[in-house]
Amino acid sequence: MIELHGISKSFQVAKRTTGLLQAAKALFVREHTTVHALKDISFSIPAGEIVGYIGPNGAGKSTTIKVMSGILVPDHGTCSIKGYTPWKERVPYVRNIGVVFGQRTQLWWDVPVMDSFELLRDIYKIPPADFRATLDLLVDNLDLGAILHTPVRQLSLGQRMRCEIAASLLHSPDILFLDEPTIGLDAVSKVAVRQFIKTINKEKGVTVILTTHDMSDIEALANRIILIGKGSVLFDGKLSDLRNRYDTHKTITVDYRETEAEPALDIHGTTVMSRTSERAVLLVNTEQALVSHVISELSGRLELMDVAVEAQPIEELIVKLYKEHRI
Repeated sequence: MIELHGISKSFQVAKRTTGLLQAAKALFVREHTTVHALKDISFSIPAGEIVGYIGPNGAGKSTTIKVMSGILVPDHGTCSIKGYTPWKERVPYVRNIGVVFGQRTQLWWDVPVMDSFELLRDIYKIPPADFRATLDLLVDNLDLGAILHTPVRQLSLGQRMRCEIAASLLHSPDILFLDEPTIGLDAVSKVAVRQFIKTINKEKGVTVILTTHDMSDIEALANRIILIGKGSVLFDGKLSDLRNRYDTHKTITVDYRETEAEPALDIHGTTVMSRTSERAVLLVNTEQALVSHVISELSGRLELMDVAVEAQPIEELIVKLYKEHRI
């Protein structure tokens, strides 16, 4: 479905120091620096997969999305998506993709949302029956009924982002590129957008490439992540592989009946983070002790009322990965 091999892209950025003399000099001689946004990027994505494409600011995520959507032409390398080269066959190619940039809009600012949808219907030449069926699905799942006839400039950020996602899916694309789709959304809107992405992926087999800094989006949607840093792919694998590699600690929180004598909780491979007369929080090194063994030891020493086991937040695992690659 998606094949990238050796994609590289660099930009020339004007360089100038402060001061009136330097400003005058820049009128005649401009210095530039070369920024290597992408360096030999290669990966493949099969049909029907949801992939989290992540990395720090300036890593090259949006540049990759723009290359794959045909907006940018790379300096080197090849990209084949559904048999098309995006920047060479843009007109037939774009009928197969939907793109959402969280900080860019494809809706017309001063007209009602429905007018933008109808204009997109004409641009993509969508048959009326297909347009109505798709629109009904999008309106129901993204809760757009009350805002279809509201000018885009009067929408909140969350409402506009839901409309942007709907606009990108009106022509029923096979591939959806989402660049920061939940930026600025409230909790209710985020859940609605995530559930809708899962639905179209499962029921229609839409391939989704998701770039975001919100790791809860990645955890909720993607089974596979591709980490990019300094323009290069640093990790490509399942989220579970990342956890197995870096998640060496778990937190156990136990609630228990208060006793006169507090038994010791010196269990091998654990550290007591906090303790009261009715609750204790332990950090377990899973390379030294099994969680089940620790819980068994605790149940033998305390009258347990409740037990909660938590893994490290995905954000902490990503930070460890960043540190390993020094990005």
